[in-house]
Parts: sequence; structure tokens; C-alpha cells
Amino acid sequence: MSSELIKVGMADYKVGRTHGSIISYGLGSCVGIALYDETVRIGGLAHIMLPYSTQARSTENPAKFADTAVPLMLEEMLRLGASKNRIRAKIAGGAQMFTFTNATDIMRVGERNTEAAKTILKKLAIAIVAEDTGGNYGRTVELKLENGIFRIKTIDRGEKEL
Repeated sequence: MSSELIKVGMADYKVGRTHGSIISYGLGSCVGIALYDETVRIGGLAHIMLPYSTQARSTENPAKFADTAVPLMLEEMLRLGASKNRIRAKIAGGAQMFTFTNATDIMRVGERNTEAAKTILKKLAIAIVAEDTGGNYGRTVELKLENGIFRIKTIDRGEKEL
């Protein structure tokens, strides 16, 4: 059995089952939202750029926003055989990559993305079992489909598994 590596781009999401990993590179203020059902080993990973589609001028890519990407990814996982009451979430990213002297709310994209991810998961009644958010550094995230381990790699802070 080969270990497949499914790549998720920015403003994208992918789902998979059983073998391999789903990976997303270079999360800065973006948030990686991993959903996983350990019983059937079905997982999904979304790389969201912005919190809410309702605040955007262009909404033709629903994977760009926390409020639209997560329900779509969940729906796809349920179609593959996942059960909503078994799905757990892990999130990472949401960094403040640049410092502004008089930062307005609009510039706090990482923090707003993290808050939106938590809000939508709560609304969907999906528990967040682990998170690695905030800070001022980028992350690469990988969801291992055989066991649900969420690996977070950073340039200067090493890697950790949630």
C-alpha cells in the first residue's frame, strides 16, 4: 500500500480515507482545519484564508472562507461514510505575520480566522480536541489518515504532533 500525499492549496480543502496524508503548506494568517472520524479513518483538511463569506466582495470560491469551507468538507466526509457525532477537529495557523503600529480589527486576519473556525465548529457541534494557533510564524500542517495525527511543522520552532 502506497502512502498517498494529498495536497491542499490555499483556499482549498480535500478529504480522504484510511491511507496517506493530507497536507497544506505555508499557513500564515490562514487556518488549517482538520476533521477526523477515527472509527472509519476518514479525514479532511481545509486551508481557509478569510473568516466569513458574508464579508467578502467575491465569494465564488467557498473553500476560501471558514463559514463555507467547513460545512462543505463535512458534507463530503459524511458522503464517504464518516459520522458527524464521531468527528473531532484540530486547528492550526492564524498567525499575525506582520506587526502594525496602529492595527485595526481588519488587520488581525489570523486572529479573526481562528475565531471564525472555532465559531463554525461550535455551530456544527464538532469538538476541537487540539489547536496550535496564533504567534507570528508560519506552519505546514499534515493530517495522517490512518490515525488522525495532526503534524505541525515550522521553520524555526521544530515540529509537533497533536
